[in-house]
Amino acid sequence: MELKILEKLNKVPDYRVGNGIRHVLSDVLMIALLTFLSNGDSYASMHIFGVTHEEELKKYLSLPHGIPSQDTFEHIFAKLTPKALSSVLRECIGDMRAVATEKGLSRMLVGVDGKTLRGSKCLGKKAKHIVTAFASELRIVLGETATDEKSNEITAIPKLLEMFCQKGMIITIDAMGTQTNIADTIIRMKADYVLSVKMNQPTLFNDVSVAMESLEYNATGENKAKLKEAGLYERTAEKGHGRYEVRKCYLSFDLSLLSTAVEWKGITGFGVIVSKRENLSKADSIPIIHREYFIFSVKGTNATEMLHIKRSHWAIENNLHWSLDVTLREDASRARLDYAPVNLNILRKEALYLVRDDYSFKASAKGKLYRCSLSLDYALTVLGVK
Repeated sequence: MELKILEKLNKVPDYRVGNGIRHVLSDVLMIALLTFLSNGDSYASMHIFGVTHEEELKKYLSLPHGIPSQDTFEHIFAKLTPKALSSVLRECIGDMRAVATEKGLSRMLVGVDGKTLRGSKCLGKKAKHIVTAFASELRIVLGETATDEKSNEITAIPKLLEMFCQKGMIITIDAMGTQTNIADTIIRMKADYVLSVKMNQPTLFNDVSVAMESLEYNATGENKAKLKEAGLYERTAEKGHGRYEVRKCYLSFDLSLLSTAVEWKGITGFGVIVSKRENLSKADSIPIIHREYFIFSVKGTNATEMLHIKRSHWAIENNLHWSLDVTLREDASRARLDYAPVNLNILRKEALYLVRDDYSFKASAKGKLYRCSLSLDYALTVLGVK
């Protein structure tokens, strides 16, 4: 890690003023992060974890008045501005082009997607919805912003893009984010986009679907071979987990087929991925066919690369959101007061990144978290403290 986690936490600005401050903010954040690493999931868990390991923690933390109470943890996370916490934890992204180059990546794929914190909903209050940017191949969270409901993603995404978007990135977003102003923002920041197309853009959807259905219908025999040679067609097949799935990608760079093409800044083409999934465990199962249409601004691309780009978008769902719910039990959290749900979401994502970035012990993220719960020494090693 470029910067030790405790050094990062020490840089989080403290919103509290006056002489009544008893606990150091970085101590509170560190104990909370260690609690998440050790399979704890509540304010009570944070207090219990701290009390249990107080003597060892004193070697690394100030703890001028011992371990904070459960109520203190709740109050601090409710009032701490998420932007202050997120900006410090995400400042390590720096120039992501250098990171990508070091990893041998010519382009950085970044998925933008939202997740509702279901446990944050209570009487008269909507659940918090977090929109996150996730570098799929590096498994790094680049930024996040909160909204009160899913429909507000449209206004949240441009603000999120301003935090991290850089030249060399390819931003993938589902249909909710397929808006001309979002495309404008991405191009203005010298990145590229791949945006899903659905009926929330009816004219665009009709033009893309008609053009792709015609291309797919005529893609037989020799014509399909020519499409493949031109980089306009690719097919992949996978078998596993009792399923057999075939994906076919068709592309077109003929923007004259889109009546609204002029409205989409930087657009270079459009396409469709046709997925056919069969359940091998049931002899009489009916194959499921799904078509996903999209537009893109990526220059010099082909169907093979586009299959990879579109597939990588789901990493934010499979490697981040799923892990938050299943591994760290986020949906079960009942933190609801003010900023608390968002701040705890940020710390959970940091915990996931840290265990995945640790190679001192070979196990899944869940296995590493379990080992953290058994060994404070290992948890501190994951944090880079020891």
